[in-house]
Amino acid sequence: MLKRQEKEDVSLEEHVLAVQLGDEQARHHLLTDYKPFIAKCVSKVCKRYIDPEKDDEFSIGLMAFNEAIDAYSQEKGSSFLSFANLVITRKVIDYIRSEKHDWLTISLDQEHEEEDGHSKDRQIAVASKKAYQEEELAWYRQLEIAEYNQKLKEFKLSFSELAQVSPKHQDAKETSQHIARVIHEDEEVRDYILKKKRLPIKKILPMVEVSKKTLERNRKYILAIFVLINEDFTYLKDYIKGV
Repeated sequence: MLKRQEKEDVSLEEHVLAVQLGDEQARHHLLTDYKPFIAKCVSKVCKRYIDPEKDDEFSIGLMAFNEAIDAYSQEKGSSFLSFANLVITRKVIDYIRSEKHDWLTISLDQEHEEEDGHSKDRQIAVASKKAYQEEELAWYRQLEIAEYNQKLKEFKLSFSELAQVSPKHQDAKETSQHIARVIHEDEEVRDYILKKKRLPIKKILPMVEVSKKTLERNRKYILAIFVLINEDFTYLKDYIKGV
């Protein structure tokens, strides 16, 4: 157990490790000390002030932070707060989507029960909700783009570069995406990339049927797709394939 006088001399990641090793007092301190951080993360997703005492979204964020403590690994190459922010963001988004889905389902069911004379009003309502859902999807995608861009910075890349580094021909693009999947599935290569933030060309060559020149030419794009796969961005995957 971490002693009180040691607290300021130990990194946050070491506190997290202490919790993973069974120090429940350290867990309590983390959950208490980082409430402002949790509230900030949740507020960013909800685009409004979050009251830790009143808003259900904060409770979701708090549970997500606790889950992040148990799931974090320094080997993944990111700081604990970056990892926690990602977990909180996704959990809160899932919660919001679930709540809105329930509301839309109930609302549409109610409209089905209306008399035929209100069919025009129902069509307008359905069209309005469809537009709302499309706007919501665009917003979630934008949020993931911001998160993706932050992860790319660790690899000295940026989202804005994707269009520039993407192969011009569709077959070359698909080949690069396949390579990204292949190297991500190889634990040794995956760990190397996450640690060194670059592609081990010599290690990859025997795993794929392309030349060294092709690998080097498409290095940035392959790396960007690798990061996308590793972070499992739900809303971005199909979008990126078309970039």
